[in-house]
Amino acid sequence: MFNGFTSSETFTSVPDTFFRELLSQIDDADELRATLHAIWQIEHMEGHVRFLRRADFGAFASGVDKAVARGSLLEVRNEAGEFYFLNSPRGRASVEAIQSGKFDPSQVTSAPPVEHSNVFTLYEQNIGALTPLIADMLREAEKEYPSAWFEEAFAIAVAKNVRNWKYVEAVLKRWKEKGKDERKDKQNAVKDFERYTDGEFSDYFRE
Repeated sequence: MFNGFTSSETFTSVPDTFFRELLSQIDDADELRATLHAIWQIEHMEGHVRFLRRADFGAFASGVDKAVARGSLLEVRNEAGEFYFLNSPRGRASVEAIQSGKFDPSQVTSAPPVEHSNVFTLYEQNIGALTPLIADMLREAEKEYPSAWFEEAFAIAVAKNVRNWKYVEAVLKRWKEKGKDERKDKQNAVKDFERYTDGEFSDYFRE
């Protein structure tokens, strides 16, 4: 029994064309699973060239050939193996780069989808329950700032005992405008940020 989605879900972007056209054409469950699995994995990868090998499909590999035949996935075969791309502008450009010899996919190590910090979970763990308004603000922030910054920004808010989103957002904004110290030591990051929060900006941050 599925217990339902939560308020702290991450999301995968699915092209509208999938629902408008492709979904009604697919009548094979394995093909549907392979297509959705490819969209999910590639959406969460990093880098300009994103592709899967057959082994990356795991239990959904049986539907790959049908997805290729339909055209939702693009396949490149060479002496190094089989490589699969979404039939998207990025995927088509990648296939063209391989076929022209500008890119060698065999030199890239397969990697699982990147797990980004979940800003919704961080908010609930460090500040409190989500509201629709806060959820919208968090989604906008995810588009604006690198995902790796959120955990540290929330940690600074907790260390300073200022548990509100406005403070966290101010930390993120300051890093974007003035540059971020990439040191791993969060205690040092807290000390560095005190020069902003204990000075002229203190009233704004603690509102």
